[in-house]
Amino acid sequence: MDSRGHWSRRKPLCRVNISIIIPTLNEAAAIDQAATRARDTKPLEVIVADGGSTDDTVRRAREQDCRVIQSASGRGIQLNAGCAAARGDVLLMLHADNWLEPDALQQIISALQDTSVLAGAFHQRIESPRRIFRLIERGNALRAARCRLPYGDQGIFMRREVFQQLGGFPPVPLMEDVLLMRRFRRLGRPVLLPGPIHVSPRRWEQHGVLRQTLRNWLLLGGLRLGVSPERLSSFYRPHQAGRDV
Repeated sequence: MDSRGHWSRRKPLCRVNISIIIPTLNEAAAIDQAATRARDTKPLEVIVADGGSTDDTVRRAREQDCRVIQSASGRGIQLNAGCAAARGDVLLMLHADNWLEPDALQQIISALQDTSVLAGAFHQRIESPRRIFRLIERGNALRAARCRLPYGDQGIFMRREVFQQLGGFPPVPLMEDVLLMRRFRRLGRPVLLPGPIHVSPRRWEQHGVLRQTLRNWLLLGGLRLGVSPERLSSFYRPHQAGRDV
């Protein structure tokens, strides 16, 4: 980055070290698979940023050779703590119910050989045969590409120095991913890699596909109208606010 805050073109690095950060809160049922699949991509490290789990999440994560960083609860707060402890020059944030194909990090490395690429995410594959999910996948890809606004469950990755320049995730109760990527749009356009990133359908199954989709639209609409994340979170039960958006 030059003295005016602009990113200058530099010689691409052949070696890129990627840290994977997974925020958790009572994810004992999912963390074994999440950690195993994350390690299968061969990152520099897998960090589990735990927000005070009362189940076996932390023990299971350590048994899977993950670094465990503990912090106050809240996905943005946890991710900031995990990213601060990370050693990689690229940060990849994954939800505990998402997983990537083994070649996903190579896709990131290839994309970052273009030094104008600062961040990105992946096309999704929601793990359900229902046709409605194919529409959701296409809609999410369109939003990420056209609006430059990928969500956290699309596997956001970012160069460390860019993440630091943006100040990390805002410490808000929900929609921290949207707010981070809104800031990022001042710097560049996120790339959308083929992936896919596999996504559990659990939140749609828990709340209903239509209800969950409408809920996300209402949250985003409220944010665009200037409603604070704190105010928006007051309309939802606390355990939902940290997980579903």
